[in-house]
Amino acid sequence: MLELPEVLTLSKQANDALSGKTITQVFNATKPHKFTFYNGDPLEYGKLLVGKKILSSQGYGMFVDFYLSDGVTMNIGDGVIARYYNPGEKIPANYQLLLTFDDESFLVFTVAMYGFINVYPDSLIDNKYYKLSKESLSPLSDEYTEKEFDKLFAEAKKTLTAKALLATEQRIPGVGNGVTQDILFNARINPKQKVLSLSDARKEALFCSLKDTLGNMVLEGGRDTQTDLYGNDGGYKTILSAKTWKNPCPRCGGTIVKEAYLGGSVYYCSECQKIDN
Repeated sequence: MLELPEVLTLSKQANDALSGKTITQVFNATKPHKFTFYNGDPLEYGKLLVGKKILSSQGYGMFVDFYLSDGVTMNIGDGVIARYYNPGEKIPANYQLLLTFDDESFLVFTVAMYGFINVYPDSLIDNKYYKLSKESLSPLSDEYTEKEFDKLFAEAKKTLTAKALLATEQRIPGVGNGVTQDILFNARINPKQKVLSLSDARKEALFCSLKDTLGNMVLEGGRDTQTDLYGNDGGYKTILSAKTWKNPCPRCGGTIVKEAYLGGSVYYCSECQKIDN
């Protein structure tokens, strides 16, 4: 799923690879996908996109924007995989949208579980999650301080857990269940830990882990559980993920636990991430 490290990686790569290219053709989905959500009728996307030049790209939270000529904006979010192909490369059999460019290269969008592929002819985007992503402070910005982070605790209910704080309701846009695993591991906090019972020192550790872990993920070009614009795995080696959880804890050698929790799997060390009373 697209989370902040992948969003920032994709937008940077798109700026480098796509800026200045003009869209020549638009091909709609080869296979219907009921959990691909479009803005308006995707069959009209050709009229909106053909002839438009890609000017730049930028990532916010859980969305990647593509800014086009004539005031058109296209964006993708959540489970969309964007893949760029050079001229002459084989076209994949299945996709949810395909754009060709004036140099005969092409961009393919596919969706695994669910995702958003939107085109806005006037760049007026009426989507609450997009607005939240664009208008919120990035946790990687200098302006996102510990004081800003503390606001999440001030608004928290007694039952709110660490995973819920980080990975639900887009309290920190772009931070989801995937990146949360390593953030909590590095902070030595259990995903089921009630956040209001954390000491000030533990809150500080969580804040520092949020900044440092996300920073490393971005620096390495996203997580190794996700692919970039060229189909390559990200360079950041996840500590806790579907790829690693059967291994012993890299810190203490303890058993890694996998559980279903709050709509997704959580992974944690049974020794390093015990729940505080």
